[in-house]
Amino acid sequence: MNIRILNSREDLNATAAAAIASLLLNKPQAMLGLATGSTPIGIYRHLVEMHRKGQVSFARAYSVNLDEYVGLPPEHPQSYRSFMNEHLFQHIDIPLAHTRVPDGNAADLAAECAAHEQAIRDHGPVDLQLLGIGHNGHIGFNEPGHGLTGATHVVDLEERTRIANARFFGNTDDVPKQAVTMGVGTILKAKQIILVAFGADKADIVKQAFTGPVTTECPASLLQCHPNVLILLDQEAGGWLN
Repeated sequence: MNIRILNSREDLNATAAAAIASLLLNKPQAMLGLATGSTPIGIYRHLVEMHRKGQVSFARAYSVNLDEYVGLPPEHPQSYRSFMNEHLFQHIDIPLAHTRVPDGNAADLAAECAAHEQAIRDHGPVDLQLLGIGHNGHIGFNEPGHGLTGATHVVDLEERTRIANARFFGNTDDVPKQAVTMGVGTILKAKQIILVAFGADKADIVKQAFTGPVTTECPASLLQCHPNVLILLDQEAGGWLN
């Protein structure tokens, strides 16, 4: 595990984007594991700018997203499909047929979870998985527990997670109570993982996840078992590691 503490959030975003671009330059058909939420927005902004400058192409790449809320149609403004279209897909040359975000509005969620796993098998394995980390240590929407499901599955969201995400909805009551998420087992099959965290409010969980015991009560700690993980932190998030 390689932990880098960078001077600023902008340095962090640029470093993560450069790693993704470098992968695509060396393997244009790579499969990217993508994340949503506030953490990757700056990374995607850098990638869009690099694409506009002709520095990277996504034309042969594939992408698969970590998760999606249950019950939100793809066109809902807070769905993760809408997020990806707005912040990345509509600004680059990736064919939309090469992108996959779980359908949280599927009539048969078990079948949708299986289809997500099949898509990864068909075009993967994931070459580079981008992750954030929740305040409770979740990665994707894998919440802490006595045991974790390995494959893509439906999960009940903790109240703390729903409260944290209420800023996107305006009201905690409007945040869905379930999500479809890649399981930790699927995440750990990626060839390379980059986890990004910024802000002083993440310092405690970062220290717990990456210097504490490996436990399902802190799902991110399981990344300690992966042979190729890069942790990118700003000064605030890495404050307790200095």
